[in-house]
Amino acid sequence: MKNLLKTAGLAALMIGAAGLMPALAQTATDAAAAAPAAAAPVMDKGDVSWMMTASALVLFMTIPGLALFYGGLVRSKNMLSVLMQTTMIACMVMVMWVIYGYSATFGGGTSPYWGGLGKMFLKGVGPDSMSATFSAGYVIPEYVFICFQMTFAAITPGLIIGAWAERVKFKSVLLFMFLWTTFAYFPIAHMVWDASGLLFKMGAIDFAGGTVVHINAGIAAFVGCLVIGKRVGYGKENMAPHSMVMTMIGASMLWFGWFGFNVGSNLEANGGAGLAMMNTFIATAAAALTWSAVEAMQRGKASMLGAASGMVAGLVAITPACGTVGPIGGIVLGIVVSVVCYFFVTVVKNMFKYDDSLDVFGVHCVGGIIGAMGTGVLSAGWLGGVKDDTYSIAAQSMIQFEAVALTLVWSGVVAFVCYKIADMIFGLRVEPEVEREGLDQASHGETAYHT
Repeated sequence: MKNLLKTAGLAALMIGAAGLMPALAQTATDAAAAAPAAAAPVMDKGDVSWMMTASALVLFMTIPGLALFYGGLVRSKNMLSVLMQTTMIACMVMVMWVIYGYSATFGGGTSPYWGGLGKMFLKGVGPDSMSATFSAGYVIPEYVFICFQMTFAAITPGLIIGAWAERVKFKSVLLFMFLWTTFAYFPIAHMVWDASGLLFKMGAIDFAGGTVVHINAGIAAFVGCLVIGKRVGYGKENMAPHSMVMTMIGASMLWFGWFGFNVGSNLEANGGAGLAMMNTFIATAAAALTWSAVEAMQRGKASMLGAASGMVAGLVAITPACGTVGPIGGIVLGIVVSVVCYFFVTVVKNMFKYDDSLDVFGVHCVGGIIGAMGTGVLSAGWLGGVKDDTYSIAAQSMIQFEAVALTLVWSGVVAFVCYKIADMIFGLRVEPEVEREGLDQASHGETAYHT
């Protein structure tokens, strides 16, 4: 009887377990389905909206900001040539970026020097594809990331024209920019900002483009003014800016647009973006005040040109540092960069007699170096930066120095070769009589002003 009861009980247990199996299986299936959903990346519409705005702000830096800033600094007979060069360079690079530039920079390859051709023609990119941000689990649409980085690529080569404005053929400008952007900007941007890049892996800090944009363009500009030579009448004729009003308008637009440049580089609308925003305000203000003060002490008067130059120098210096230094560090950078850049623009340039027309080397390259090296120091937590106690100023400064040196050599050599190629194909300089007439009429058949 006992054996019979045991057998019956065992059978009941087996039947009950069999009845539970579908429920348990369904529970396991539901849990498995819920796990990926809980871990799905988050696309915050606030981040997306901010990054779209930041992209438009960086375009505003270029057109009309940079165009008017440079345009006001040249003589009136060359105003339109500067506007045209800035505009066409930006448009050309945007097309290049979509065809192969984005792939060469962020194509997902494993090379430390370039991103490959895996995303050429934006292969595999669609409205649903996402790009990572700096916060784990948060993403933005890849199209938005592409647009944001495209505006950086568009403005960087435009900076170069200021060093040799008023004397280069339009078609040679475009050819040089095509070559230099391909072989200097895209590789340097990959090395610094892509996870597989050489300088990224080394740990170089360049939050928004000190090496990628300013040192990169600044050294190419310096090589250009040496290769191309001085303007006709340089040092003998009056070559003062024709419109400081235009220059001030352009400089103000640059500062405004630079919030997209620096703050947008955070890729999210959060506290890190707030820090970058604060630094973009305060470093620029400190730099403009310092430049004007130094100029007043040296010359007896503070000029509008000096104030605008100080603004741009401060923006350049804070660019690599804005996400990692504190506001006081930003002020320090603004003060230091104005003193050093003022020395290069007023003393070094006159000492060596090179014709850097609009001081691209003296402000962008030198200012970029000050910013990159200052980042290594001022990012330390005990100096107000965001780094913790394990951060080594000495070790990071060495990495920053290596990043600066590599950028100077890479871009400088590439620029020299590209200038020579453009010279062989089209010739770089316009004829002396064309230069005296002005590039507006000779190159574009127009004049900026009618009397």
